[in-house]
Amino acid sequence: MSIYQRFLRTLVRNYFLGSMVAVFGIGGLYMFSTLELQERDMLTMVVILAISLACMFTVEGFWFLRQIAPIRHVFLRQSRSVQDVEQAYLRLHSMPLLTVKRTLGPHMLGFTIPGVVLSVASISYGWLHLPYRMIWLASLGCVLVSLMHAMIEFYLTTEAIRPMLSYLRTWSLQEFSLDLSLNGEVLVSTRRKYTLSALLIGTIPTMLFGLATNIRLAETSNLFDGYWQWALLVLLLGVAFSGASAVLMARAVQQPVEELQEMMRQVQRGRFTVQASDLYSDEFSRLITGFNRMVTDLRIRDEHNTQLLESYFATLAAALDARDPYTAGHSMRVAKYSVQIGGAYGMIPEQLDLLNKSALLHDIGKIGIRDNVLLKEGKLTDEEFAQIKLHPVLGEAILLQIQPVEAMAPLLPGVRSHHERYDGRGYPDGLAGLEIPLFGRIMAVADAFDAMTSDRPYRKGMPVEKALAILADGKGTQWDPEFAQMFIDLQQQRESQEDEKTSLGTVV
Repeated sequence: MSIYQRFLRTLVRNYFLGSMVAVFGIGGLYMFSTLELQERDMLTMVVILAISLACMFTVEGFWFLRQIAPIRHVFLRQSRSVQDVEQAYLRLHSMPLLTVKRTLGPHMLGFTIPGVVLSVASISYGWLHLPYRMIWLASLGCVLVSLMHAMIEFYLTTEAIRPMLSYLRTWSLQEFSLDLSLNGEVLVSTRRKYTLSALLIGTIPTMLFGLATNIRLAETSNLFDGYWQWALLVLLLGVAFSGASAVLMARAVQQPVEELQEMMRQVQRGRFTVQASDLYSDEFSRLITGFNRMVTDLRIRDEHNTQLLESYFATLAAALDARDPYTAGHSMRVAKYSVQIGGAYGMIPEQLDLLNKSALLHDIGKIGIRDNVLLKEGKLTDEEFAQIKLHPVLGEAILLQIQPVEAMAPLLPGVRSHHERYDGRGYPDGLAGLEIPLFGRIMAVADAFDAMTSDRPYRKGMPVEKALAILADGKGTQWDPEFAQMFIDLQQQRESQEDEKTSLGTVV
């Protein structure tokens, strides 16, 4: 069953249930429990009610089909324009108010007018033994019952249209790249909606009770015969109406409030892509529109901040590499290789981002190494190598100076430990195995591979195959065996794909 068919079924079910409860339930109980009718009179009243209902359904059905036509056109026809979709979206928002107008117009008049005409005719021909004044009291009762029905239908329709609005908005984005919204337009004022609802909840049961009492006084010879049973029934019906209406009113307020609270929790977690659904035609529409615009501004600002931060890390890496033209691009390549390993390991995007930043800055401590040591072309002395081995600690110390401290905290373990060895013979802390932080174990593989395959003043970079063979030999001693093998597999897969492309190019 399509969402439109479910929506239509919900509207029709609410309407028929509401009509039957209002006419035969509330109206019938008030009438038959208040009037003293003979069996023939009761049969006549049932016939009048049935004919009046048939007239009401016919007239109201015609108006209902007219009201729902723009929605039906969009969901059941193949060809739709942007204007059709926008009109259907506005009509959906208007349906609760149109339901009220239909209930107080064709619904009430379509029932009342035939009922009055048939009742007058029945009294005139002697088929119904009631004074004419009862017809006008019954008409007033119809107005009160219709007001009760209209209010309940308003809130039920408000709930029924929300799935449709959500679906239509999503479909419009996919089909036309059009984000449907009222943009804060108020179709039904919250103040008027809840003021009138509270007024009806408070007054209609009292007015119906007063009307029924008036009829009972006129029709009953002894007011107190069965009075308390009758009064209790009438009062219970009034309480039931007030309770049901209050529940619907509370839900109408609770749903948008809870949705906005959930959206705010998402924003607090840093999810700036969320958008609250604009499913409301009252002041909540303005609130949701304002919230969505705020989140959009936060997302744009967050994207700018992210770009600035990424540029900051890339600039630091480039500044470091610029000290030595022979290692230019080293930090970028180590970051690329590290992210490849992290992706194969199954890291989530947030972890990969931290790994990328940590790898970009893994050698930042070399800024503190003197040029005559860092740029020396020959073999380093033990003292000079001891200075080189300080760069992970210096890098950690430099990053600790950057504020806020918590922003740099996830990067520190990888920067400090990227020269640790799996067998515990690395530096600066001599950590072994899984004692070495995750980022450090990954970056050690990437750093070693790039160092082996890059040219230096004193040697030329070795072939990829040889570097991969050295990584394979060093699994479990110098490098984490799992990450070393992952990187070897990735490189061999890349080499195989490049060979296939070359072969295809030669054949072509």
